[in-house]
Amino acid sequence: MLDNHDDIHPLFAGAPTTTEFRKLRKRIVRQAREAIDDFGMIDRGAAPDAARPKWLVCLSGGKDSYTLLAVLYELQWRGLLPVDLLACNLDQGQPGFPATVLPEFLTRMQVAHRIEYQDTYSIVMDKVPAGRTLCALCSRLRRGNLYRIAREEGCSAVVLGHHRDDILETFFMNLFHGSRLATMPPKLVNEEGDLFLYRPLAYVAEADCAKFARDMAYPIIPCDLCGSQDGLQRQQVKALLDGWEQNAPGRRQKMFRALMNTRPSHLLDPKIFDFQGLALTDDNSSQTEDAVPDLH
Repeated sequence: MLDNHDDIHPLFAGAPTTTEFRKLRKRIVRQAREAIDDFGMIDRGAAPDAARPKWLVCLSGGKDSYTLLAVLYELQWRGLLPVDLLACNLDQGQPGFPATVLPEFLTRMQVAHRIEYQDTYSIVMDKVPAGRTLCALCSRLRRGNLYRIAREEGCSAVVLGHHRDDILETFFMNLFHGSRLATMPPKLVNEEGDLFLYRPLAYVAEADCAKFARDMAYPIIPCDLCGSQDGLQRQQVKALLDGWEQNAPGRRQKMFRALMNTRPSHLLDPKIFDFQGLALTDDNSSQTEDAVPDLH
């Protein structure tokens, strides 16, 4: 089992030897493996002679993508992730972007990688009116380029570093601003139907990613294009969740678990539950009762 190993992948060179860090590493690796298995990101029953899948691991230089890269290579190194990995950074032409940081880091870590330059920054600045947030267009252009690169490299999946808190925040953004119950799924097929989109850190807390990257002293590159803008909807939702978590520790995890425990018969969408066909029976089941939690 994973937790019986004391040695670690070269990406963890110089890792702290404290018990606290070891527990953090094991927790993140375990949660990533669980997400990979729970959402069928790899075929555990594939024939030994089947073609080995190849994943494009998207690396922005932020804490989350460094954590993703390290965890995937850890799992691959231990024989628990039978896929080939290609790290990829898309340099979007942002002014002041430290273009040498990631290539030097990946080369030093002996990680196979591709660095792609596409000046999407100029397009975003030209198309988005002053005062509007840049994230939506920036993300769309970035995703299109990553799909292209994945196809060119023969990859079957594009792998992103979104974590538990990203997924929860997106749920509330859709709820508050989009009038729908939806979020980032851990596994998705793109519109063209030729690539998977995976989020192996779906179960990992943002705080764990931050502590892991900080303890490993990875060369973090901040997102000055989108992350520095004030008043973003995501930041407002994050502040709201922070307040709830402070008042009731563990609230984030409870809400996240709720996304995995839906009851269509107790929502209001006739497209996913046949309310018209609901009929009385002799069985007085809980299906007819309100789903109100016992708060006593």
